[in-house]
Amino acid sequence: MRLSQDTLGAVSGEVDAFDYDRSASLEIVHFGIGAFHRAHQAQFTDGCNRSGARPWTITGVSLRSATVAKQLNPQDGLYTLTIRSRDGNDTQVIGSVTQVLVAGHDQAAIVGRIASPNCHLVSFTVTEKGYCRAPDGTLDHALAADGFYPILCAALAQRKKAGMPGLSLLSCDNLSGNGQQLGRLMREWIDAKAPDLREWFDQNCTTPDSMVDRIVPAPSPADLDELEKRTGLRDEGAIFTEAFSQWVIEDDFAGPRPAWHEHGAQVVADVAPFETAKLRMLNGAHSLLAYTGLDRGHTYVHEAIADGQLRALVKRLMLKEAAPTINSGEGQDLTAYADQLVTRFENPALYHRLDQIAMDGSQKIGQRWLEVLAAHRISGTCCEAILTGISHWLHHVSGRVRPVEDPLAEQLRAICEGAGAAEAVAGIFDPSGPVPSAWSPSTAEREFIVEKWRALQ
Repeated sequence: MRLSQDTLGAVSGEVDAFDYDRSASLEIVHFGIGAFHRAHQAQFTDGCNRSGARPWTITGVSLRSATVAKQLNPQDGLYTLTIRSRDGNDTQVIGSVTQVLVAGHDQAAIVGRIASPNCHLVSFTVTEKGYCRAPDGTLDHALAADGFYPILCAALAQRKKAGMPGLSLLSCDNLSGNGQQLGRLMREWIDAKAPDLREWFDQNCTTPDSMVDRIVPAPSPADLDELEKRTGLRDEGAIFTEAFSQWVIEDDFAGPRPAWHEHGAQVVADVAPFETAKLRMLNGAHSLLAYTGLDRGHTYVHEAIADGQLRALVKRLMLKEAAPTINSGEGQDLTAYADQLVTRFENPALYHRLDQIAMDGSQKIGQRWLEVLAAHRISGTCCEAILTGISHWLHHVSGRVRPVEDPLAEQLRAICEGAGAAEAVAGIFDPSGPVPSAWSPSTAEREFIVEKWRALQ
């Protein structure tokens, strides 16, 4: 029997089912309704709804695949979220999502939802590549034409024409200054496609920065089967995650929003210190574990962090390389944060796959590793952990050891094949190369990377 609104009463008594009325709700439209959003923002919103306030519901939008629509629409948007820890499983039914639409097929309906008077927020977890940035950081208009930009622009034009208020556009992706970047890129699209919308957008819409953190592994068929036995209902959209969850949001909204701050989120004046710590310490350590761990035969994060050599590298990256480059915010203890991260990595119940983390590395290592290297260039400090990670990443993208999922996979493989190791390192990290940043390797750094990379071949 499939989970749905009609079968909700049949769910096992050990499952925490919601009891709020989802009709007459305020609405959020969310682009990129993958596992992370359902484990994070949708759960925060569900928590607000359970408090008795007027509910907020979410219409999800998939930009590419209809997979999530096929999972959730037959279930009236309902799904279970299971927190896994050493102490066991804790499962609840999330009711904040009501429907999933698919761009292309449902484009008119998506525009209509965003243009509706009930909609006050549009949010995003489209991953780094979903922002369609060119190598120099500007908007790649050819790529953007197949993304969220034309949909959002059309809906905002309708709101302007109808004399309606603007919207808060809330990026929840791992981008430095994600709200600022979203606002800049959206303005580039508007200036090119609907310049008469620009003044209204500037005056009526906001793009607050945010920082999000929760580890959400992809579920396996065995996970779904075990859940069905335990709960009594089949859930094709089930999510499994850790107990930890963090959401820091800039207090810059164009209109009403859920009371997320009453349910664990932090609404602050400046997100930057929290965001930088997360990108450079957590995400940077994750990438290091992914590429080194795969090369050492590990499959999951908890296996990699149990490897003494990798554990030492991770601690060095977090405390000696990343932390000194972070200007701590009020109440931030980076040493305690590093200890907390290691404890999270050790969770044996989570099964967070290293190959999942390794995806799209060319879009991630700039913020996670290269900005740290650039910051240390001034002091001349050698970042051995990050440079080791780079050598393993190059081994990964060479395509010789495993399939590579990365938008630049073919370009990177061609560079690795067509030049010697030293030339490949110089070409990839050249300021005009495929992974541009404020850092390019010094002679000593290049020699370190090349030596480590050659040892892997």
